[in-house]
Amino acid sequence: MKILLWCDDIMSRTRIESAWKAAGAHVLRKNASEQPDLVVMDLTAHNALTEIERLRAAWPEVKILAFGPHVDGAAFKQAKAAGASELVARGKVVERVLARLQGPEA
Repeated sequence: MKILLWCDDIMSRTRIESAWKAAGAHVLRKNASEQPDLVVMDLTAHNALTEIERLRAAWPEVKILAFGPHVDGAAFKQAKAAGASELVARGKVVERVLARLQGPEA
């Protein structure tokens, strides 16, 4: 599975990326030109909502999983309106994607 991880925080990105790579995923960088199987967007990233809209327009069929602080309900609503397919709290994003890697959608 090719995952486009959009995360500006280097510590979080390294932790998340390491877990997914260990499970067999190929994690793409923001500037990758190939279409991912899944986009994972950190809602605290710079221009996250604009990027969700842009990526949704570029790849309408690709699922976009947005994650952020569980207490920021407004950000989750905005992400859904921008085109996110799925929303998850920051603390659950690694496990949610690992489940996809191991499940029938992989």
